[in-house]
Amino acid sequence: MENTVPEDHEYITPVRAVYSVDDMPIWEKSEAYFEYLGFIQALNEAVKGKPNSAQCPESTTVTGMVNLLGKLDKLIDETPPIEQPQRFGNQAFRAWYKKMKESSMPLLQEALPEKFHRAIPEIMLYLSEGFGNSTRIDYGTGHEMSFLMLLCCLFKIGALLEIDKEAAVTRIFNRYLSLCRKLQTTYRMEPAGSHGVWSLDDYQFVPFIWGSAQLIAHPRIEPRSFLQPDIFEAYAGDFLFLGCIQFINKVKTGLFAEHSNQLWNISGVPNWTKVNGGLIKMYKAEILAKFPVIQHVLFGSLLPFKVAAIH
Repeated sequence: MENTVPEDHEYITPVRAVYSVDDMPIWEKSEAYFEYLGFIQALNEAVKGKPNSAQCPESTTVTGMVNLLGKLDKLIDETPPIEQPQRFGNQAFRAWYKKMKESSMPLLQEALPEKFHRAIPEIMLYLSEGFGNSTRIDYGTGHEMSFLMLLCCLFKIGALLEIDKEAAVTRIFNRYLSLCRKLQTTYRMEPAGSHGVWSLDDYQFVPFIWGSAQLIAHPRIEPRSFLQPDIFEAYAGDFLFLGCIQFINKVKTGLFAEHSNQLWNISGVPNWTKVNGGLIKMYKAEILAKFPVIQHVLFGSLLPFKVAAIH
């Protein structure tokens, strides 16, 4: 996780590299794969037993990134949904997306200390790909992954520090989730891919991983209690997992066991350590090993599409 980029590092514009199923084995042995998975696991360790409200160190980049997301949130208020015949996929999202994309370079320049500005042409695409697709007006786990790759790159270049691991989850990623929920509800975005009831959630995956880590050894909340409204309403602000459950209950009607079958099954797992380990395995199998998600991933100098030497 530590800064591994020399001063004279040459940044490049990241591009797609997985064009067919035949490219998947290279991805699964690539530096990008191990960097990204290592990042997910390192932050998972950092938030074990830590609620969002816990005090933790925050570097200037943490504050800068939270402010950046706040500005993108304001852009939603300035770009209200339009009247249109079809119920889903409000066209105003395209206008929001265009504004976000145009401001991604200046916003990152504002968020990051000047010595990291050279990296912005490479990392800004991970930001602009992190909020959904403007043609289809949809959002899914691939977009979530793009934003997380941005955070991973910020650690790699040293803009986020070792001490920021907890804040990267509880401050930056938490703020990102509330922005994405606002986008999803304001513009009635479709879920990307046809995950339906067989995935965890129409839109997100990683908050369930990190959120289950936060709940490890919690004195009161067990996996079987996360479906109780008094629990998720009381603790949604403090634990990413319960924030997701609260949001699902807001946007979906009917029986939870039917519309969110996988999550309902998780409530039968005996403890959060087991849930957490199972979700990391599931993420590898259901997201990182799936061509429809990985075909959109961007590879540059920080997350390279080349076989890792150590594996």
